[in-house]
Amino acid sequence: MIKHIELLETIKIEAGRVENINWHNQRCNRSRKSLFSSQNEIDLLEYIRPPQEGLFRCRILYSQDINSVEYIPYSYKKITTIKVIKSQIEYPYKYSNRDELNALLLPEYDEIIIEKNGLITDTSIANIALYQDNKWITPQTPLLEGTLRAKLLENNFLHEKEIRKEELQNFSHFALMNAMIGFQIQKNITIDV
Repeated sequence: MIKHIELLETIKIEAGRVENINWHNQRCNRSRKSLFSSQNEIDLLEYIRPPQEGLFRCRILYSQDINSVEYIPYSYKKITTIKVIKSQIEYPYKYSNRDELNALLLPEYDEIIIEKNGLITDTSIANIALYQDNKWITPQTPLLEGTLRAKLLENNFLHEKEIRKEELQNFSHFALMNAMIGFQIQKNITIDV
């Protein structure tokens, strides 16, 4: 049994409202079962005491059980420059330790898109989507299956497809998505391939 791994759920809380809790519960319990053979399910909502005003990032650290819950005021990070970089990084679970991901960041760019095995995956902080032929496409092989990505796939808003770096120019729009920013179409952005 693995005991030294700690996982993370980042949940958006706005004006006391806890967002997408079902999707966070699913990922949390799926991860606990896979990594720790946990059979009991946790309802994260039982551990959350949401602030009633403002925008917060609820940061839940857990392994087999919930280790801590904290509320951090949130402000959006503006992204205008992104660099596609190659890496063989493995990030199938939302680990609390992000050292490997952070080591890939480049100081001259706001963000990166990770290319793995010739395919586009995610940025360091979000899943991505690209617009083509009247539909939003998301990489079939993300580094991490985000909660919002899972919800949008289930609702048929997103469609999975393998995407190569060379194909990025074929898409008219680019979006970032994660629990905190939602689905955010990026404007005035430069992607350096």
